[in-house]
Amino acid sequence: MNNDIDHRRLIRAFEDLSRRNTPIVGGKNSSLGEMINALESEGVDVPSGFATTSHAYWRFVDGNGIRDKIATLVREWQQGRETLPETGRAVRSLFTRSIWPDDIASAIKAGYREMSAKAGIKDLSVAVRSSATAEDLPEASFAGQQESFLNVSGEDAVLDACRRCYASLFTDRAISYRQTQGFDHLIVALSCGVQRMVRSDLGGAGVMFTIDTESGFDKVVLINAAWGLGENVVQGAVNPDEYQVFKPLLSDANLVPVLEKKRGSKDIKMIYGDAQRPTRNVSTSGAERDSFVLNDQEILHLARWATTIEQHYGCPMDIEWAKDGITDKLFIVQARPETVHSRRNVTTLKTYKVVNKGRVLPSGLSIGDAAVSGRICLITSASEIDKFIDNSILVTETTDPDWVPMMKRAAAIITDHGGRTSHAAIVSRELGLPAVVGTSEATYLLHSGQDVTVDCAEGSTGFVYEGIADITAVTVDVSELAQARTKIMLNLANPATAYRWWHLPSDGIGLARMEFVVSNAIQVHPMALVHFNRLNDETAKRKIARLTRGYHKKPDYFVDKLSRGLAVLCASVYPKPAIIRLSDFKTNEYRGLIGGGEFETYEENPMIGFRGASRYYSPRYKEGFALECRAIRRLREEMGLTNAVVMVPFCRTANEARNVLDVMADNGLKRGENGLKVYVMCEIPSNVIRAEAFTEHFDGFSIGSNGLTQLTLGVDRDSGELADLFDEQDEAVKWMIAHAISVARKRHCKIGLCGQAPSDHPEFAKFLVDAGIDSISVSPDSFFAVKQHVIESERA
Repeated sequence: MNNDIDHRRLIRAFEDLSRRNTPIVGGKNSSLGEMINALESEGVDVPSGFATTSHAYWRFVDGNGIRDKIATLVREWQQGRETLPETGRAVRSLFTRSIWPDDIASAIKAGYREMSAKAGIKDLSVAVRSSATAEDLPEASFAGQQESFLNVSGEDAVLDACRRCYASLFTDRAISYRQTQGFDHLIVALSCGVQRMVRSDLGGAGVMFTIDTESGFDKVVLINAAWGLGENVVQGAVNPDEYQVFKPLLSDANLVPVLEKKRGSKDIKMIYGDAQRPTRNVSTSGAERDSFVLNDQEILHLARWATTIEQHYGCPMDIEWAKDGITDKLFIVQARPETVHSRRNVTTLKTYKVVNKGRVLPSGLSIGDAAVSGRICLITSASEIDKFIDNSILVTETTDPDWVPMMKRAAAIITDHGGRTSHAAIVSRELGLPAVVGTSEATYLLHSGQDVTVDCAEGSTGFVYEGIADITAVTVDVSELAQARTKIMLNLANPATAYRWWHLPSDGIGLARMEFVVSNAIQVHPMALVHFNRLNDETAKRKIARLTRGYHKKPDYFVDKLSRGLAVLCASVYPKPAIIRLSDFKTNEYRGLIGGGEFETYEENPMIGFRGASRYYSPRYKEGFALECRAIRRLREEMGLTNAVVMVPFCRTANEARNVLDVMADNGLKRGENGLKVYVMCEIPSNVIRAEAFTEHFDGFSIGSNGLTQLTLGVDRDSGELADLFDEQDEAVKWMIAHAISVARKRHCKIGLCGQAPSDHPEFAKFLVDAGIDSISVSPDSFFAVKQHVIESERA
């Protein structure tokens, strides 16, 4: 009995821990105990294990008589008599040369034997992870402060791994971090977590966050996944898969709200090794690189766990997970509070604009939302820290915790490898640095001394531009904006930038252009996917085959990419409406898509040619339009984003409206069913002249002021010669707009306007408000100016 009491002072089973025990076992281990005790009943699976206590750590230190020696070595470094590498090496050697006091060794061995017995395995394979008592605190958290050791088996090996964990409390990076944070080096203790290994070497593993890591958008779970053990994802040694899941719809078991699935290259995976080298990296197979690590149900399963953990802790979370390749079971192996966006003031919005930029050099995943110009310093090893020039842009293959002192001195960071949850990404966020990670080729294309601009202000893709660009930054306090009767909505086209604007007090998306998603994410003409086998262009066929790899049927590629791109836009404003304009390419633009040359004719004036509504019921495009309808139907019915409103562009007559609605209904999109609303663009004089007839077929209008001005005045909006005549404030155009608003209000039909004029001309905003418009939709960078103009107009 006394032996059990003694052991309990030295080791504690995870089941015997909670968040209150952080001073005893550190943040990571106390969190594992918290989840096992509080969340197992919620279905969250956490591998069992035990933790050594802070008392055991100090017992080890004092039992070997090294406390004063550590204090002396650290003091000599602080006084400048020794370098940090020399000090770290000397302190670590004190630990590695020390022997285990009998009582601690006995307790650790007993805990390990009990784990092995419960598993029915003689020498159970375990992970031994460090958990410092000053780690994972809201005000002090850094990725990878101490070491972890995977696939450890046998009592002696466990003791050795624990000893090395103790020593890692004094890695150079950990010493430097504590010094910066103001922690006394002789107060912080370390706990070793001994946890049963999940056989993710045969499955997969990764990291997930309960918010978008770049924008702080709080309605998504972001999951990164790679084959093998999760260390490669954490360290950024591999470009992982990336999945986004929409949290508000996770509770409906009939929905699959997976907003985004990006397949990473996943070139390597970490697997079990042997006694001398417990883990090793091997190349993945072609099939593994071409496959997603997780299927939709596994993605949803993890996302539901993530929201459960977040709700329990009451804050955004950073979570590590693993999938056992033998049983296919999923496990949570670590969880800690997210510490970047949870500390941000969401009422303040700072935006960056980059102009006069050079050609694009490498691009990758953007970390942060800032931009910076500077000179490159290419470094291949953390040991070359003396070669790094302060405030330059660090370029390297990948980073690990040894790079932190160098990263702190950088203006921005660019890496070849890594995803959004890699070490480079996490530390860059902590430091507030823009970073472009996972470029694949930065160290090949860039060189030291080169001037570049790192731009992370354009959404999820980060760009490295040649030369020094002009960068401006604007900060606005959104909490200072008053309410307006007229709704102010956003014009958004690029899903990659949607989350940047999530905390703008907008009333939804007034115009989402489908063609942006088609041209950027899909790139292929829809008819070339429907009739792939009929294509004569062999180059186009090869490109399409490469892009659609992994899809059973070529048209499924179009439906999948389009529905997910639109889903991100809808999710960014949910449950407010997102008005999605159906494709409005002109024939010359359609011809520019892959395979488009075989399906499009040449027109003298495509601006007023075969575009918009006329295509949807035409035999020349009807099959392509069916794919658009499938994507919208999937978006609303399978993913659950019923805030999507469909808008028909360039609809010339009421008869054409009937034809389009009939074709939509044939493809499962019937106006009024499942709350589906259908709007029409008001951009042709006939839309105004016959406005009452159009209200019989549509739920709302969106005035396209550019198109309406062009066709009312007979001025080509792209003509430089006629630029002075193109005026949205011309009395003829204003009459058209006022008349359309009047008819819409009389017929109880919604009407809005999308265009730049209200932000450029305050008097135009007043005209719209006085006319009784329901909403004005503008680009995000015009939002504050337009809203202010509208508020002033309403007060006048």
